Amino acid sequence: MSRTEGLQPWRRVFHAVSGLVLALAPGALGLESTETAAILAVAAVLLFASDAFRLRSPAANRLFFVVFRTLASPREAAGLASSSWYALGAAIVWAAVPGEPAVAALLVLGLADPAASVVGRSWGRRPLGKGSWVGSITFAVVAFAVLLGVLPWPLAAVVAGVAAAFEVAPLGVDDNLTIPLVTGAFVWALQNLPPG
Repeated sequence: MSRTEGLQPWRRVFHAVSGLVLALAPGALGLESTETAAILAVAAVLLFASDAFRLRSPAANRLFFVVFRTLASPREAAGLASSSWYALGAAIVWAAVPGEPAVAALLVLGLADPAASVVGRSWGRRPLGKGSWVGSITFAVVAFAVLLGVLPWPLAAVVAGVAAAFEVAPLGVDDNLTIPLVTGAFVWALQNLPPG
């Protein structure tokens, strides 16, 4: 599994492209939020079902790592694939906080998470939670830049910091699920604060 270790650049590219597609394609295609959530929910069910199958079949699991050798992570050999959590997180945010909050949440996941991983794996020396200080700062900076499109800068900074904290927190839950849910919820709440 040497090709599934280290920086894994194609995994990072796939992560970023997935975030961009899941955030922007529904609007470009004219899909309603409910339609988008339904499509993604079906995709999540299929991905979780395929995980369940391959984790019970050593041959299927080996095939998974052959087919997705540049994308798979060693931890997925004995656990659910990150893409399954990614699809579930996207389905939930499109269902629960549609529109700008969902778009922002998925752009943060798609862009800030792989940026943090690349920088953290390359230059991170001081650990922080399940990541590194430099990776977490990178996440917050990229998230802040994304969130400036939907929130005033002080609120964007707060949400970026919260999302970065969830990215490194060792919660035992895949951050492809927690990051979009937390980010989307905070963006929605702050956009809907009562006036005054």
